[in-house]
Amino acid sequence: MEFDVVIVGGGPAGLSAAIRLRQLAIQHGEELTVCVLEKGSEVGAHIMSGAVIEPRALNELIPDWQAKGAPLNTPAGEDRFLFLTETRAYKLPTPPQMHNHGNYIVSLGNVCRWLAEQAAELEVDIYPGFAAAEVLYHEDGSVKGVATGDMGRTHDGEEGPNFAPGMELHARQTLFGEGCRGSLTKTLFQRFNLRDGVDPQVFGIGIKELWEIQPSLHRRGSITHTTGWPMDMKTYGGSWTYHLEDNLVSIGFVVGLDYQNPYLSPFEEMQRFKSHPEIRKQFEGARRLSYGARAISAGGFQSIPKLTFPGGLLMGDCAGFLNVPKIKGTHTAMKSGMTAAEAVFDALKGGQPHGQEVKSYAERLSKTWMWDELHRVRNIKPSFHWGLPAAMAYSAIDTYLFRGKAPWTLRHRPDHLQLKPAAECQPINYPKPDGVLTFDRLSSVFLSNTNHEEDQPCHLTLRDANVPVAVNLARYAGPEQRYCPAGVYEFVQEGSESRLQINAQNCVHCKTCDIKDPSQNINWVTPEGGGGPNYPNM
Repeated sequence: MEFDVVIVGGGPAGLSAAIRLRQLAIQHGEELTVCVLEKGSEVGAHIMSGAVIEPRALNELIPDWQAKGAPLNTPAGEDRFLFLTETRAYKLPTPPQMHNHGNYIVSLGNVCRWLAEQAAELEVDIYPGFAAAEVLYHEDGSVKGVATGDMGRTHDGEEGPNFAPGMELHARQTLFGEGCRGSLTKTLFQRFNLRDGVDPQVFGIGIKELWEIQPSLHRRGSITHTTGWPMDMKTYGGSWTYHLEDNLVSIGFVVGLDYQNPYLSPFEEMQRFKSHPEIRKQFEGARRLSYGARAISAGGFQSIPKLTFPGGLLMGDCAGFLNVPKIKGTHTAMKSGMTAAEAVFDALKGGQPHGQEVKSYAERLSKTWMWDELHRVRNIKPSFHWGLPAAMAYSAIDTYLFRGKAPWTLRHRPDHLQLKPAAECQPINYPKPDGVLTFDRLSSVFLSNTNHEEDQPCHLTLRDANVPVAVNLARYAGPEQRYCPAGVYEFVQEGSESRLQINAQNCVHCKTCDIKDPSQNINWVTPEGGGGPNYPNM
């Protein structure tokens, strides 16, 4: 299939790029075909975020979004920022980056579903359930497009009775907006050396639940963030609690994936966090509706890779445009997609041939409010290497004294190198779930509506099958069985031997294993299109 532009990923960046491309084509009377590939069963199925959205980019893209029924239904109300000890909560001044006046609490999945409707009205071709599994190249090495994965292969890779081969989609430009730790983006980093000269990307894992609470406890528009307990003073982490409409509450916990203790479990930390007296009181008589998990790119400005290469470019969270102190990335992802669209449209309208590099994209992006915003907060996240008290003190100085213009840039360290050997760490005894407020992994995964065809090749591949037992279990006490929030990895004892069992059916596509594995032995590749979670209202 031939298109002018193929976009990989139906998230905020990809859909914004598609909409802007078609707006420009209509405005200038140009013929321009645009296709969006989305690996989820529908647009929004794999989208998960807190989320409080800053509407700045949306105002630019679709100024009449309110009249068109965009699902931004809950204006942000009170802001609270709490420091937790095990039994107490202390209110702190809300950092200026976290002020939310003029913002909206949303389901980002529903926002993306609405954006897809706007794109379809502009004659964008959207193909949900098709996972881009391979980058295609011209003979000169430039990107030609992508191929979707085969459907109906058996577990051993053979063609099954319902086999259907993947499609090749060719384009003059291919835009990658796969989200955090995109499987194709990883290959582009290597082929075009896009990460040369920049800091390693660093990550967090966000674990979220959606609850329906008692009307008497609901405070529509209320926004609470916490730091401190249950994290120790050396481990990056914090929470959000957002009160949406209809008595719904989004609650989640983020753990930085640079944590050192291999016994730490982000999932268990999230469950333990809910038991805090200040947090649990709002969930009396409540009902948990949904669960999900997702890695986030947290490196910020100094981790942004080279964004363009012959035949394509990167945008959104696969490029790392999250504003960590603001705890927001939707508006920056959308702005990157819009800017990419403008650069690509001008290049194609000017008759640029197939496979050329749209270098103007990075230059245009550097002149936007997004670039300035990320530059000003670049030193906040890396300061947490010093521990929470020092980081909070430094962040105050950087924000109020230097106003984000300090004459230095702090550096990042790779997350997978931070684990200490288990012999140097203390095991963490997590309380058993009560099934009312706290839960186990499997009952949580059930609420994510995750499903994969069982008889398909495993998408969680090992570069060396011996490493999990010989290295990870022996040296780090098997951290994959704890950092995975879906119970995918477990060590099974067979006689005197242990082996790693991979329950790929459970995978919620969070990508944490690909990031945190200390040996970088796990390689996450795309399963069949349509597999994975099917998040409602997340």
